[in-house]
Amino acid sequence: MTQILNRYATPFITWFFIISLISGVALFFHIGPTGFREMHEILSLVLILPFALHIWKNWRPIVCYFRHAPMVIALAISAVAAGVFLIPTGETTAGGPPPFVYATRMLQGTPAEIAAVLDVTPEAVTTALTTAGITASDPAQTVHDMAAASGSSDSALFEVLAGLKP
Repeated sequence: MTQILNRYATPFITWFFIISLISGVALFFHIGPTGFREMHEILSLVLILPFALHIWKNWRPIVCYFRHAPMVIALAISAVAAGVFLIPTGETTAGGPPPFVYATRMLQGTPAEIAAVLDVTPEAVTTALTTAGITASDPAQTVHDMAAASGSSDSALFEVLAGLKP
């Protein structure tokens, strides 16, 4: 078994890295099929196993690298490069695909605000929520908070709102 792991660790890490590289570049430039995102995320996770096997197989040489400046310098530069992306910029973003951002923001609206977006009356929103078992007694409360207080999920809330007709 060890012989098989030793024989395949480096080839698998090489090819999964190349897949990750190509899909990552395509994602950065917004080109290629929509499957690139899922391929990149999932196969990058799969890459962890051959990487761990590669580290295990080459443990002694890797430890020797840390005795010399290039490895330490590369580690420091990589850590700083990654850290730059974690520095707060002051901008708040909801993150995720635009439809999810929009949906999340919709849930933070009051019945009156949502009614204006859906081109229905606030009473129609309140009635639909009440009919679905969501208590809508405080018009200043967000529909998300109403649903949570009533033990209802966001999915059920979206179903109710999607059923409203202008």
